[in-house]
Amino acid sequence: MSNVARPERASTRLSARTIVTYAIGSLGTGGYATLPGLVLTYFLTDNLGVAALVAGLIVTAAKVWDVVIDPLIGAASDRQLARTGSRRGLMVLGALTLPVFFALTFAVPPSWGPAAGAVCVLLAFLGTATSFSLFQVPYVALPAELTDGYDERTRLLGWRVVVLTAAILLFGAGGPMLRRATGDPVTGYLLMGVVAGVAIGIGMLIASRTAREGVAAPADTARTSLREQYLDGFRTLRRSAPFRALLGTFLLQALATGTMLAGAQYVARWVLGDEAAVEILFVALVAPALIATPVWTAVAARTGKERAFLFASILFLLSSATITIALWSPGAWIYASVAGAGIAYAGLQSLPMAMLPDVISHDERTSGPGRAGTFTGIWTAGETVGFALGATAVALMLAVTGYVSSVAGTGAAQPDSAVAGIVLSFSILPAALMALSLVPLSRYRLRRSDIDAPASPVS
Repeated sequence: MSNVARPERASTRLSARTIVTYAIGSLGTGGYATLPGLVLTYFLTDNLGVAALVAGLIVTAAKVWDVVIDPLIGAASDRQLARTGSRRGLMVLGALTLPVFFALTFAVPPSWGPAAGAVCVLLAFLGTATSFSLFQVPYVALPAELTDGYDERTRLLGWRVVVLTAAILLFGAGGPMLRRATGDPVTGYLLMGVVAGVAIGIGMLIASRTAREGVAAPADTARTSLREQYLDGFRTLRRSAPFRALLGTFLLQALATGTMLAGAQYVARWVLGDEAAVEILFVALVAPALIATPVWTAVAARTGKERAFLFASILFLLSSATITIALWSPGAWIYASVAGAGIAYAGLQSLPMAMLPDVISHDERTSGPGRAGTFTGIWTAGETVGFALGATAVALMLAVTGYVSSVAGTGAAQPDSAVAGIVLSFSILPAALMALSLVPLSRYRLRRSDIDAPASPVS
């Protein structure tokens, strides 16, 4: 076989401007991941009167759509890179269209009825998911092209998670506050959707400037059919054992954190007895990450990313499992357990995202360059499905345990079984999923020496 040269990319220390501009993109990522996961199921069940099981299916359907389009967008992003030398075009398109669809998702009034409301929310959220994927798939591909340094990638993604953490705090606490600002749930949800959608779009638009111009890419990428590049994304799963291990771990962990995210609003109202407590839960979960993220970066530099990732996973498992005690003794102590999970969450976000560019580089050395977009298309699909299935798992738990849905302005008492289901979906369920994720993580074999080894042509 002929030699295939690796694309040139920066190997020096990244500038502060590049790191800040890239990190601001997590304002969009944090907003999109937080608000729908936090309030969309609740919006459907307790504002539009949609049955819990149907609400879970709506969120899942939108994310199944991601499984279809994310690999296609990844392939299209690689083609755009080969043709224009930049991934920026798709990112800008996503940033400009997401605010419209995001606002429409929360603009449906209860007067339309549960059936019509459910359909309208589904269509609007499908549009939101598409816009987000147009940005997110090329965005996640950028670190592999910005630098090939093992520790420099950890630094880049560490600061991204700091902004992500701040965004989760902002949207997780600020979103529900906006929802209550008007005193009317209908106009409150609309205000929340408009303001949050615009903020998300601005963050995405700023981060799109990080996409390099003139990045080298194999010329034959532009000539390869979209179908072949789409299928190539799935071939990477067969070809790359490190990618299979990392993706399997991240998907299960996204599912675990997704269950806690979707269950937080229900815990606040029915376990802690105060709907406004959701903001305190979010602060307890996310605020520790502002301090913990640099610590995880330092731990990774000392022990390796894979070991630091294992430590964070175990800490999250133990912290979430302790919340099971709320079945017998609910109280403010839950915030301490959530804070422990929050410290771990910082590592669960920054470390696998810093490991993904290593996996892409490793594949370049063995199979040739030009596939970063196909990797991140599959990755983003796995991430979004994990978070969506977290909401679905909570909805199924609520349905099985007898949760009673209601429309805006009305109240409904919940049976003890439903309250128990809420606690379990916030504790044992994420702990069990986190324990299961340790199996694929144990199969991740890449180490620092595999990444920092001198580059050589692929034969």
